[in-house]
Amino acid sequence: MAQEKIVILGTGGTIAGQAQNSTQGVGYKAGQISVAGLLAAVPDLSQLAAGRTGAVLDALQIAQIDSKDMDWPVWRSLLQAVKAGLEDTATRALVITHGTDTLEETAWLLQAVLQPTKAVVLTCAMRPSTALAPDGPPNMLDAAVVAATPGARGVVVVCAGVIHGAQDVQKVHTWRLDAFSSGDAGPIGYVEQNGLRLVRNWP
Repeated sequence: MAQEKIVILGTGGTIAGQAQNSTQGVGYKAGQISVAGLLAAVPDLSQLAAGRTGAVLDALQIAQIDSKDMDWPVWRSLLQAVKAGLEDTATRALVITHGTDTLEETAWLLQAVLQPTKAVVLTCAMRPSTALAPDGPPNMLDAAVVAATPGARGVVVVCAGVIHGAQDVQKVHTWRLDAFSSGDAGPIGYVEQNGLRLVRNWP
């Protein structure tokens, strides 16, 4: 039997962005770092996956774009990659690194078309990887915690320690690290100290 894996799909975005210096919060270039590079910046990801589930991480680059430039060819490629991952019996869950501008559209599309019974976790960043205190690495770690949690299912967005359902999430802030809201529905839960506190059901 094949070893269980968590598939990490990269699409670019601010989480993979680079600026000329650590204080530059605008004018940076999104989608500059590969998904393999993002994983290398968070070595505890592999340890967490292996320790909790025995799973290995399997990275695949789908695109390297600013998510404002997301279009149907990229969405189609992402849908195909997620579908293939869901159909692979060795895949425990998938994590997608994504830009924030069209993250809610991607989450909605994946949930509506695929309706996965496994977890598909989108994560992002509001600061580029070169920032003095980048938020991408902790968001990736939180996403991996969700992906490794037994019973997690459906498409969710993890940002700033909050778990949002695909059909409720909206970007509501331009600069804040906690840039997303689930509106009146409220979040699904929170990632706290590498564990989950759920307040409602998975999608």
